[in-house]
Amino acid sequence: MVQTVTVKDKEGRPIEGLASKDFIVSEDGEPQTVSFVEFQRLPDRPVEPAAPTPSATAPPAATVAPATQGQISTPPPGDTRYRDRRLLVLYFDLTAMPPPDQMRAYTAAKKFIDTEMQPTDVLAIMTFGGGAVRVKQDFTGNRVQLLDVMDTLIYGDDKDGDGIPDNTDIGTAFGQDDAEFSILNTDRQLSALQTAATMLRSLPERKSLIYFASGLRLNGVDNQAQLRATTNAAIRANVSLFPIDARGLLAQAPLGDATRPSPGGLGMFSGQLAQAAVTSFQRSQDTLYSLAKDTGGSAMFDYNDLSLGIVRAAQAVTSYYLIGYYSTHGASDGRFHRVRVSLNAALSADITYRQGYFADKDPAKFTAADKERQLEEALMLENPITDITIAMEVNYFQLNTAEYFVPVAVKIPGSELALARRRGARHTVIDFIGEVKDDYGITVQNVRDKLDIKLSDDTAGQLAKRPIQYQTGFTLLPGNYVIKFLARDAETGRIGTFQTSFAVPNLNREQQRIPISTVVLSSQRVPLSDALYSVKQKTAAEAANPLVHDGQKLIPSVTRVFSRARDLYVFVQAYQRGPAGMQPLVAFVSFYRGEVKAFETEPLPVTGGLDARTKAVSLRFSLPLERLTTGRYDCQVTVLDPAGQKVAFWRAPIVVVP
Repeated sequence: MVQTVTVKDKEGRPIEGLASKDFIVSEDGEPQTVSFVEFQRLPDRPVEPAAPTPSATAPPAATVAPATQGQISTPPPGDTRYRDRRLLVLYFDLTAMPPPDQMRAYTAAKKFIDTEMQPTDVLAIMTFGGGAVRVKQDFTGNRVQLLDVMDTLIYGDDKDGDGIPDNTDIGTAFGQDDAEFSILNTDRQLSALQTAATMLRSLPERKSLIYFASGLRLNGVDNQAQLRATTNAAIRANVSLFPIDARGLLAQAPLGDATRPSPGGLGMFSGQLAQAAVTSFQRSQDTLYSLAKDTGGSAMFDYNDLSLGIVRAAQAVTSYYLIGYYSTHGASDGRFHRVRVSLNAALSADITYRQGYFADKDPAKFTAADKERQLEEALMLENPITDITIAMEVNYFQLNTAEYFVPVAVKIPGSELALARRRGARHTVIDFIGEVKDDYGITVQNVRDKLDIKLSDDTAGQLAKRPIQYQTGFTLLPGNYVIKFLARDAETGRIGTFQTSFAVPNLNREQQRIPISTVVLSSQRVPLSDALYSVKQKTAAEAANPLVHDGQKLIPSVTRVFSRARDLYVFVQAYQRGPAGMQPLVAFVSFYRGEVKAFETEPLPVTGGLDARTKAVSLRFSLPLERLTTGRYDCQVTVLDPAGQKVAFWRAPIVVVP
C-alpha cells in the first residue's frame, strides 16, 4: 500500500529529511510497518507564466515515446523518470462538449503547454468518445510532442492512410456498444472516468486529472453506485479530479437566446421557465463539484480562461512523501479501511493524507460454496462493483387507499454476456439480489432471483442487439426509499450495481390535480414466456403488475431511446376516488423540441374501464414515431377531467433514433 503524505511546518513550508522511523501508520487501528519513504521535491510554481521552452531543453528523463497501445506505460522497477515531477493528465470528454467548447478546451490546453508548463511538469493526454477511453499521449515533458498531439485533436490527421482522421473515435474499446445505454444518462461518462483512473493506478505518484466537460447532466435515470465507484477508483489510484466547465462564463438570456424560437405558455410569464433553465444549469455542475470534492481536487466554473484551471491543478501538488507498507488486511473484500498517519511525538507539523481506501475485490474467484454469502456481502459493500452495465426504472401504481405496487425494470446489454459465450459456455446464470430501504435505513423489501439463459447459436446472435431485462415488483407504502440492486454473471463472476433513490407519493392527498401513476414508455410488448426479456416469477406481485395485459408484458424502455421504425407504447393510470361511477377523461401525448411542439396526438376520450378494486382507469397509447425526425424530445402526457376541471401532466426526455 502506498500513501502520499504532505508534511509542512507552521509557515506552510515542506519539511524534508524524514525517514521511515519518523512516521507512525495504522490501518483500522492496527499498527503497520513502514517499508519505505521517498520524498518528492516539487518547487513552488512561479506566479508569472514560464516563457516557452524549446523541446530540446525538456528533461530527457521525463520524455516518453507516444503511446501506441492505448495505455499508460508503467516504468520498470528502479526507473526514476517521474521522481520530483508533477503528473498532470488532460482528459477531454468529447461526449460532454459540443464543438465550440471542445475548441475552447483545446486552446486552453495549448496555452498551458506553450507558455505555462514548468520543467517539473509531465503531461498525459486522454480522450473519451465513441465509447472508448484513449491515451493520445503518455506522460512526457516534451512541449513539441504535446503540441503536436493537440494539433491532431484540433485539426485531425490521417496518419494511418485509412481515410479517417486520427482524432475520430470509431471504436468501442472502453465498453459495450449498446448505443441506447449511452444517450440519456451519465453512467458511461462516469465509468469512463473510472477507467482512466484505473489506467493511472500503476503509478504510485500523486496524479491530477484535469477533466474538461460542458457540465455533467443528471437525467433521473443515473446510477448513484457508478458515481461512488468512480470516486473510489480515483482515491484508490491516488488521482485527484479537477473538473473544468468548458462553457466558461455564461450570460444566459432568461427566455433563451437566438439559437431557439421564442417560448410560449404560462411559464414565460410566471418565471418558471427562467427558473427551470437556471436549475438545469446548476445541476449540470453539481456532479463536477462532487467529483472534485470527494477526490481532493477542486472544480473551476464560470471562467473564460480555462488554462487557469490547469495551473490551479498543478499548484495543488506540492512536495510530498511516498510512504509504502504491506497492509495486514490483505483480503480482497472491497471493504473500506481507515488509515491514520502521524509523526513521532518529538516532531510537530501539519500532515495531510488520504484518510482511507477501499480494498480490491475479485468476484471472479468466488468459490461455489461462498457465492451466496459473497453476493450478499457485495450488496452491503460501500464500494460498489460496477463491472456490468445496468440501467433501471422504478414506477408506482396505486393498489388501494394505502398500498402501491412498485414494478422495477432492470436492463442489461446483451453484449455483456458475450464473454461467457466466447468462453464456450452453453448457458449462463444471472443472479439478482436487491433491497429497498426507507428513510431510516431499514430494509423494507428484498429480492433474490436468477435467470438461466441458454447460449445457443440463435440466442447468441440475439444477444448482440437485444438486452436482457429482468422485472420484479414490491408492495410499498407512501414514502422515500433507496433501492440497491446487483446482477452477477455466474459464468464470468462479473457483477454490476445500480443504486438510486425514489419516492412513492400519497395520491390520496392530491386535491389540485388528477392523481396519476408514473408513465411507462415502451417499444416492446412480449409474451410472458420470452426468457430473454423477463424472468418467470411465481409471485403474487406479478399478478398485480398492471404492465401485464392480455398475456403480454409491456417492457419499459428504461433508457428512453426509441426507433422511428417501431411504435411507441404509452401507459398510465388515473385514479378516481370520489365519484361513485366512472367520470369521462381525455388524454393526449405531445412531443416538444425545447418549447416548440413537434407533434401531438388526437385527444383520446375515455369513458369506461374503471377498475372496481383499485379505482384505476388505464390509459394506453400506441404511437407511430415515423412522423418525428431523429433527435431529442420532451414527451409530455396530459390527462384532463372536464367535469372536475382538473388536469395532470407528466414529462420526460426521450431520444428518437433511425
